[in-house]
Amino acid sequence: MSPTRTPVDVAAGVVIRPDGHVLLASRPVGKPYAGYWEFPGGKVEPGESIAGALARELHEELSIDIETPASWLTRVHDYPHALVQLHFLRVFSWRGVLRAREHQQFGFFTPDSLPTGPLLPATVPVLRWVDLPPVYGISAIGALGPELFLRRLDAALERGLMLLQFREPALDAESVASIFPRVLERVRAAGATLLVNSRHDQSFWDRADGVHLTAADAAQMPGRPEYRWVAASVHSPAEVQRAVALGVDCVVVGPVEPTTSHPGQRALGWSAFATLINQCPVPAYALGGMHWLDLRRAVRAGAHGIASLSGIWGDHQEFGGAGVRFDSTSLLSEMASSAEAIE
Repeated sequence: MSPTRTPVDVAAGVVIRPDGHVLLASRPVGKPYAGYWEFPGGKVEPGESIAGALARELHEELSIDIETPASWLTRVHDYPHALVQLHFLRVFSWRGVLRAREHQQFGFFTPDSLPTGPLLPATVPVLRWVDLPPVYGISAIGALGPELFLRRLDAALERGLMLLQFREPALDAESVASIFPRVLERVRAAGATLLVNSRHDQSFWDRADGVHLTAADAAQMPGRPEYRWVAASVHSPAEVQRAVALGVDCVVVGPVEPTTSHPGQRALGWSAFATLINQCPVPAYALGGMHWLDLRRAVRAGAHGIASLSGIWGDHQEFGGAGVRFDSTSLLSEMASSAEAIE
């Protein structure tokens, strides 16, 4: 019997430019997997915080001084040479000029345009989620009516909304069948992603880009549905574990704040939300009463972004005014330029 190995804590920096490109660096000669590309970082020393370790490593390896990073994901990977617990933190702003102090290669990339050369195994699944939009919209056809909703959907897509969940529990089957193609057409034309809530017939999942599982449906699924994107709603540690075991791409956690759509449901609050997603291995969205300024707070709490229903489809005063955009570039620029974004 082989001895049980204790995970080594490693801080990994997801350094993001306002255009959404992320920093990758090759591993130096003399280290395991030399030449493989990864998110830069290194081992956490005794008595050192995760954020402190990342700041030290990025300064030592790449000559930059980072602003306070935001927790994002925690994943365990078993390498032949070590069992590592990787703490991925997002970095939106930094000082200094990048310089390879260990003679490694580095550059900014996107999941669709990666460096030539192998990727470190633990890096591969995480790269898939880098481009997930920071705002996850939820449809409101039942509340607004089809024509008003479609006008507001057009406006939101024009302003950069890139991820939408079709969720209409109040509509009958005939109404869903009538409105769904019109929603899908608009989302497709904008190059955005459409997920269908699992309460709707699977034929709609097949026509969209994937499925958003209710917590109850996730509990019953024998394995990950075979779609490009799979999300799940969660409300408890057990539901988080179940969703992760299914292999979902992200979880939506809430309600964080009181909502008009579920007035009798107790809100988690930000502290409980942060505790619930602490060390979650997939991106998490905060749901429930979310508005524009809540994006900053959600990121500080460890979320990837926010999921919103009424905040997106209102008159836009709730979500920061008509000038607010929902695309990743605008929101990343906002977080990078604001000292309050990740304090």
